[in-house]
Amino acid sequence: MDYFFDEEQIMIRDLARQIAEEKIVPVRAELDEKGEFPWDIMKVLAQSDLFGLFIPEEYGGLGKGCIELCLAIEELSRACVGVSTTYAANALGTFPILLYGSREQKKKYLPDIAAGKRLVAFGLTEANAGSDAGGIQTTARLEGNEYVLNGTKQWITNGGEADIYSIIAITDHTKGPRGASAFVVEKGTPGFSFGKKEDKMGIRASATTELIFDNCRIPKENIIGKDGIGFIVAMKTLDNSRTGVGSQGVGVAQGAFDEAVKFARQRVQFGYPIISFQAVQHMLADMATSIEAARALIYSVARFIDNGAKDVSRESAMSKVFATDVAMKVTTDAVQVMGGSGYMKEYPVEKMMRDAKILQIFEGTNQIQRNVIGQALIKETVKKKL
Repeated sequence: MDYFFDEEQIMIRDLARQIAEEKIVPVRAELDEKGEFPWDIMKVLAQSDLFGLFIPEEYGGLGKGCIELCLAIEELSRACVGVSTTYAANALGTFPILLYGSREQKKKYLPDIAAGKRLVAFGLTEANAGSDAGGIQTTARLEGNEYVLNGTKQWITNGGEADIYSIIAITDHTKGPRGASAFVVEKGTPGFSFGKKEDKMGIRASATTELIFDNCRIPKENIIGKDGIGFIVAMKTLDNSRTGVGSQGVGVAQGAFDEAVKFARQRVQFGYPIISFQAVQHMLADMATSIEAARALIYSVARFIDNGAKDVSRESAMSKVFATDVAMKVTTDAVQVMGGSGYMKEYPVEKMMRDAKILQIFEGTNQIQRNVIGQALIKETVKKKL
């Protein structure tokens, strides 16, 4: 389908696709097997200015929006979701600064982020705070001109590799959700260390670690926005980032579909390529239709965000849940179309299926997304009655 992209958007898409095909595809299996962080590919993305896509021009970026970021993420994900997660999580960690940071914070951090010189991570999840973000136990206590952080964050993407961390911590337990605040913490700050690197089923090229704060002191100026808006920062950040996760779903689904079609054309059974059999055709037809529907929804919501929509929680959740469910279904069906070959590591769909699963889990499970959508529908019903 023609989504009527302008010349710059097409150039961004084609550039990301070229990097994916030339730099990621040849090494994705090795990165997956070794669980190796893709620094060489991150350097290529930096040299191509893709880290600065969504950063305003005044801070060294290209001044583009959500739709351009989604295009880049989708193309990278066609090759490897592990690599695209590293790239997308950098945007996730940057959004708190971009949306709520002071001008001084933006001047200090955004130029290096845009240039790809410093990688970013987002620290919300804890052992007792995942779907229930209100369960956060990491604290930030104000002492004079410093905040003192204590606690542990879990399953943090880019953990240990990133230089800049956007952290959500509790500043006042008595205020409930209004007692959380957001902070910038830099790697190398005394009292800030990293725990074990997780050994994951998929996205193995992506680094996932614990963040440990033990009387970690940061300047008072490192608070993002103001005291007490930490959950607002977190939720608005996720509203802006979930289309990126959806784009990962579209990308990996497209990659798996392409492999399945190629295999079905080459695999001969009963004297005919299996793509000539109606059972296989119907599977491929459903896969293609689902991918195009997911892509259309992602692009629509991304443009909705770029056009300045104030409340995008429902639409953002819809885009994430639908596209990532499609990713899991399509990658599973791709393995099925390819049969025994699809189950072997010699073919990439085995990895794609493993990678796709996390998309239904991180940045809010798809069950939580459905809660968000349902609550939004309830609010709309109440407004109509009033």
